[in-house]
Amino acid sequence: MRRGISVAVLLLAGLTAAGPALPQSQRPPAATRPAAPAKEPAPPPEPPPPPYEPQLLKLAEIIGSLSYLRTLCAAREAQDWRDRMAALIEAEGRTTQRRERLTSAYNRGFRAYAATHRLCTEGSQEASARLAGEGERLATTLAGRYGG
Repeated sequence: MRRGISVAVLLLAGLTAAGPALPQSQRPPAATRPAAPAKEPAPPPEPPPPPYEPQLLKLAEIIGSLSYLRTLCAAREAQDWRDRMAALIEAEGRTTQRRERLTSAYNRGFRAYAATHRLCTEGSQEASARLAGEGERLATTLAGRYGG
C-alpha cells in the first residue's frame, strides 16, 4: 500500500513541476502557431477572346461528336479526330482557360452523341456525314475570314 502511495506522489509531483497546464480553449501565442500557407498569386487576367471564338468552340464540339461517332462505327480515320483536336488546342489554346473551353466543347460534343448512340446505325452514319459537312464549312469559313 505504501508503495502505491509513493508512485502516486511521484506522478503528482512530476505533473506540478512541469508548470501549469493551459486550458484547452486557450491557444498558444501566435509566435508558436504555424504560419498560414502562402496563397498562390492569382493568374493574370485572360486577354479578350478572338472574334472567332464562338465558331472555334462550335468546331471543337463537332470534332468531339465526330470522334465518338467515327469510333462507334469503326471508321478508318477515327483516331484522326482526336489528333485534329489536339492540334487545334496546340494552335489556339494560348491560355489555360482557353484550353479548358476548347476541351469542354470537345467533350460536350462527344458526350452528346454517346448519350443517344450506343450502336452504329444508319442514323449514326447520317449524323456523322452531316457533322463532317458542317465542320468542313465552318473550318473553311474560319480560314477564309480570319486566315490560317
